[in-house]
Amino acid sequence: MNDCLFFGQNEYPKLIKNKPDEITKPIQFKFKFENENENENENENENENENENENENEKQIKQISSSNVSTIFLFDNGKAIEYLNENDSKQKSEKIQIEENIQKVTVGDDNVAILTKEGNVFAKGGNINPDNPNQFINISSLIEDTNDRIIEDIVSGWDATYLLTSNQNAYGIGSNGYGQLGFDYKTLEKTEKPILMMKNVSKIFSGNCSTHVFLLNSNQELFGCGANFSGIVKIIDIQCGNYHSIILIENENQNENPKRKLYSCGDLRYNGLGKDENTYEFTEIKSTLFENDDDNILEISVAYKHTLILTSNSKLIGFGLNDYGELGTGDTKNQLIPIQIEFPKLRFNEDISNYHVLCGAFHKSFIYYSPPSFSNLEEDLIKLFERKEFCDISFKTENGEIIEAHKLILKYRLNQNQIEIEKLQEIISKKSIKESNQIFEMIYSNNSKINPKLYSEIKEIINSNEKIEETMKRIYLNENENEKDFIIERKEKQYKFPKLILIMRSELYRGMFLSVTEDESNKVTDYSELSNKSFQIFEYWIYSNQIKDGIQITKEIIDEIEIGIDYFQLNQTNPNLFDLLIKKFNNQNQN
Repeated sequence: MNDCLFFGQNEYPKLIKNKPDEITKPIQFKFKFENENENENENENENENENENENENEKQIKQISSSNVSTIFLFDNGKAIEYLNENDSKQKSEKIQIEENIQKVTVGDDNVAILTKEGNVFAKGGNINPDNPNQFINISSLIEDTNDRIIEDIVSGWDATYLLTSNQNAYGIGSNGYGQLGFDYKTLEKTEKPILMMKNVSKIFSGNCSTHVFLLNSNQELFGCGANFSGIVKIIDIQCGNYHSIILIENENQNENPKRKLYSCGDLRYNGLGKDENTYEFTEIKSTLFENDDDNILEISVAYKHTLILTSNSKLIGFGLNDYGELGTGDTKNQLIPIQIEFPKLRFNEDISNYHVLCGAFHKSFIYYSPPSFSNLEEDLIKLFERKEFCDISFKTENGEIIEAHKLILKYRLNQNQIEIEKLQEIISKKSIKESNQIFEMIYSNNSKINPKLYSEIKEIINSNEKIEETMKRIYLNENENEKDFIIERKEKQYKFPKLILIMRSELYRGMFLSVTEDESNKVTDYSELSNKSFQIFEYWIYSNQIKDGIQITKEIIDEIEIGIDYFQLNQTNPNLFDLLIKKFNNQNQN
């Protein structure tokens, strides 16, 4: 699903049609890539059908990045589309032609950067490529140290782009007019090649309208450079506005459900502090809206002069400038302190953590739904690890403390089922509670960087990602009823599925099982419209991500499966189920 909410200054007349320039309450729109040359001659539209099929794969938004110059929509198939923010009827969208799979996009005032899955960064802008500011160039290849050219993350500032390499080195490129690249602005005005700013960096924080940047090292020490007109001095996130910053922290001393707090510093004139007084050191933003024990801050976004907050109790909160309705309150009144914003009811009671807020530079705001896809299996498993009601196996540490886990997830991750679970029990029995939690986090996320020494003890029993599908098929063929805990009804017959598999395969079931408040009335258990063959295809695909052999594909089956994919929001990988059915159908007819 490609649902997206928007409010603020509407600079997208072709995307958000028949709406005023100022949208003061969140409205819902569905992203649709339109043929830019729809009024041109037929020769330019001869591949229209192919484009439509391709756009079907682009309908799930993965990320949005927006500035006062352009907005980029990134889709989960690794493709992206850029909209230039021209407030007229001639506004056009343009596909970003990067051959590699795009992993992240980031937009500043005069700079756009694309991070690919291979670790390359392509960027454009007047401060990066002044001779041709609209042409993407590979800036990661310009790093002098050839061993430091694999990039893990990118962040945009006002006129600068920051790169974090796999060796944990931070580089900057673009303008240094405020010292935001970490050098004296009098001796370095700008650079068209990435320059090393700092080593041993774990994370970079800046904003698309920010003239300053923060660097966090592996020892959790925070460093900053850039504009300091307003006294800008475990950290979860830092968001930078123009002359103010918001920091989200977490109390590491709390073992369960650690409470997050917000701090701000900067200039009150820009209404971005969440309080009614200037502050030149980080001071806490207090509000009853997010201080309840059962509520926690999930995500924040900061732009030029406004801030949005999303909480675990599905609250949308905002403060700051509101000239174009960018706070979504239904008016254009500025708000110095946090207020709650009303927005449409979530679809299917989905997990609120799958929603994201984005403050575009100046006067734009987005809320979009982007659940983890099966290609991001680790994210799904970590989410499930935190949901204790799904736990069904216990492990005892050296001090007798109990850690609960999911047996079925461990079977995905461990090579030999029960044998490896017994080996894991033995390892955990010799570890502290802290080390044990790290071990489970590494098993679920397949991330050895959490603790390389501990990982060396368990790596022999962990499945690689390539074996996940094989393991799912083994569970499917195993027919163990104890592992199947959700009933799907079809034509008065009942079929049992593991909730875990449905969570990973279907957005509908993910929303149903992982929602904050599970709504029984939303459970869809009737697959009566699917024929026997279609249901066999559907069932086998859920487990194996493959089409079952020996089934003759017909046009009727294709039509049924197409409806089922959309209705049950079946997660698709590349190639997806519908494409494979079409290909198999064509091959059958040719033979």
